[in-house]
Amino acid sequence: MSVSLNNVQVSSVLSHFTVNFRQYINSLSKALPSKEKQLDIIIKLLICAAIAGIIAADIIYLEHLGEVREELMEISYGLAFMLFALFFLSISILELIWRSCLVWKYRPVSPCSHNKLLSCSVVVPAFNEGRQVYMTLKSLAASNYPSGKLQIIAVDDGSSDDTWDWICKAKQELGRKVTALKLPCNKGKRHALYAGFQQSRGEVFVTVDSDSEVKPDTIHNLISPMVNNSRVGAVSGNIRVLNHDKGIIPRMLDVLFVFSFDFMRASQSMVNMVMCTPGALAAYRKDAVMPVLQEWLNQTFFGKPSNIGEDRAITNLIIREGYDVLYQQNAVAYTNVPTGYAGLCKMFLRWARSHIRESIAMSRFAFKKFRNDSLAGLRINLILHWLGIILSPFFLFATIACIYWQPLGFGLCVMVGIIITSTVTGIVYTKRCGNSDALLSYLYGLFVFVSLSWISTYSLATMHHSGWLTRSNTAKKETSSTILHRFYYDFDGFDSGKELPLQRSSHANL
Repeated sequence: MSVSLNNVQVSSVLSHFTVNFRQYINSLSKALPSKEKQLDIIIKLLICAAIAGIIAADIIYLEHLGEVREELMEISYGLAFMLFALFFLSISILELIWRSCLVWKYRPVSPCSHNKLLSCSVVVPAFNEGRQVYMTLKSLAASNYPSGKLQIIAVDDGSSDDTWDWICKAKQELGRKVTALKLPCNKGKRHALYAGFQQSRGEVFVTVDSDSEVKPDTIHNLISPMVNNSRVGAVSGNIRVLNHDKGIIPRMLDVLFVFSFDFMRASQSMVNMVMCTPGALAAYRKDAVMPVLQEWLNQTFFGKPSNIGEDRAITNLIIREGYDVLYQQNAVAYTNVPTGYAGLCKMFLRWARSHIRESIAMSRFAFKKFRNDSLAGLRINLILHWLGIILSPFFLFATIACIYWQPLGFGLCVMVGIIITSTVTGIVYTKRCGNSDALLSYLYGLFVFVSLSWISTYSLATMHHSGWLTRSNTAKKETSSTILHRFYYDFDGFDSGKELPLQRSSHANL
């Protein structure tokens, strides 16, 4: 009897120990970082070690670097190269100081009360976006914007996948909040936006990419600058990366986006002329858009239709009309970005070509007296853009030649330059986000130099190319018998509540 009792007691103790041991192991495994977290820590430690190593090597070989400089000065073109590099460095330092002072003063416009908000139409152009367009529309419908003043228009730009089905699903669930519009063939984002604008009833047009999602207060914050100032013709939103967890490239791009918006656009906003309102999230006053809408739609470059850069193009036209363009930091949208090298190159090529083409377009009016207030900020920004465009090929080839001539000396100089420029980006990210991902700015700086430095030169040589690059064009061509079909016209809370008839003449070229 006692033996049996002892066996029961031993079994109970063993069972209790096993349960406690499993709980301890589970808690320990939860406390330990995951494999992804461990890899993240290793990458950041390696970045810190690399920075320390480069600085140490620079100190050790300081005397050698002096000898390299003396050898360069003895070459016929060496002095000219050194003076030109010094000039460019001086310009860069002055630009950094100027922009830093502007950013220091920058503050987003405070949100206005709901009763003061303007009626707004959000246009979401979609092409082969699949389920993501559904998520985009759901996020827009969840906005805290007054429902009677908000119209959401989803435009399927002739997709060949199930994009239209997802738009219909959103329409079915959200009802009168969403207007669904399907075009018969793919004509490009500009034409899809135009179709949406034609069906818009709001005082403000808002554009949101179909691979983006917004916060509940995003649209409210985005529109507020227009309520407080009738001179504001357009507002740029603040873009962050949605697929942040899909690899190292999206995480590096998130650091880049923070710098691009919270530093570059914030500084431009302080002179009332943001150079580009991003397609992922931007607002345009209807009265500013309508006078230039046809010019924007029919824009050409080298005699061919402009199928890229629609966001920068419409910004140019609104600035030319005398309106201010601001950046609203608290209007945030999260967008998907490429996760692979090929997709990244295509995106940057499209951006770079658009940057060149629209800088040419802006140059046609920027140095004229087209408005009464100061144009100094616009002209300084444009000149700095042109310096970057023109000088980038020169510095690319000069850097390659110098590294080939003196690998150690100039290699160290390049690495120090990457560290300095990346530190600026990292500081901006740290101030905004306050986490260790700021270290990825150094990795991104090296990645750009090794893998992406060719893009600016190549885009300059191929700026006449208008391909979207990241859009597959598999939709069928339109025939004379093809008509727009399967429409929903629901304008919840707008003027008459009646259906707006399709303006077929406005869509003749779609």
